[in-house]
Amino acid sequence: MELEVRHLRALCAIADTGSLHKAARQLGVSQPSLTTQLRRIEHALGAELFARERTGCRPTPLGHAVLSRARPLVAEMAVLVTETRAAAARADGARLRVGSTASRALAGWLRRLRGRLPGTDITLHMDVSAGALLRALAAGQLDVAFVHEVEGCPLRVPEGLERRVLVEREPQFISMARDHPAAVAPVVELADLAADRWMVDPTVDGEWDGLRRVLGAAGIDPPVLHGDYHTATSLIVAGEVVAPCQPTSGPRDDMAIRPLRGDPLAVRLLLYSRPGTDTDPGLAELAYADLAAAYREVALRTSAYRQWLLRHGSPLAQAA
Repeated sequence: MELEVRHLRALCAIADTGSLHKAARQLGVSQPSLTTQLRRIEHALGAELFARERTGCRPTPLGHAVLSRARPLVAEMAVLVTETRAAAARADGARLRVGSTASRALAGWLRRLRGRLPGTDITLHMDVSAGALLRALAAGQLDVAFVHEVEGCPLRVPEGLERRVLVEREPQFISMARDHPAAVAPVVELADLAADRWMVDPTVDGEWDGLRRVLGAAGIDPPVLHGDYHTATSLIVAGEVVAPCQPTSGPRDDMAIRPLRGDPLAVRLLLYSRPGTDTDPGLAELAYADLAAAYREVALRTSAYRQWLLRHGSPLAQAA
């Protein structure tokens, strides 16, 4: 087997995420497929590149040596592809490549951008990993990236990116079954959820570490299930788990969404861009203005979050 750029990209993803599962999600392949690919790469090179441990994958000394040569090659290939696509975009017309983690403000944001930039080819790349989006932005594969940063778990931001803060501290609410005993209160005490199973998506950067920190500080050690939030929805409705959620979530007839007393879980919402690119230098500022308007729209549309904003005197609640 001859090594290809895709193989080197897979090795870098495994090293960056420290996990075959997370790397597979980042690369858009199944974990068994990535595991098989890694075995073939190691067989072709005649040595083990990663030590498989209970907590994930760690590069061996030889793995570090291979990665030191692989990363520049992967980066150069990304630049080649990006510059070629940029040249094609200049020839074909204006283009805006948007990256984002999940947000209910996305639809309104894209609607505003398309209204503001008629004739511009606007594309959207979604990823659960803010870090992956920021790396894509730094590599020139995106023009702007809207991400969230879990409180207490700073993102690793590549050098040279510009940051605009959309919301300094967005509280994370809790979703639970409609008939959950804690749902009778407008604000839920964390202690009232101590006996529940919690569900968290470990592939979302900082999500599990942030939740573990908050639960530990409260002296709570509940059972935790790991899985994506699409799966979590059905388990929440069935009363099997509770899970953190964005305050713009809901309302739903089959689910209760409540703020936590003291707002121990929170994220910061950020828009990143790359200065000095072929993109109109004022475009990032316009994208930020449209994102802020879209976010305010969904925030005020959600009753529980609107009330939270009013109680905390948020500027978002002005004229609400």
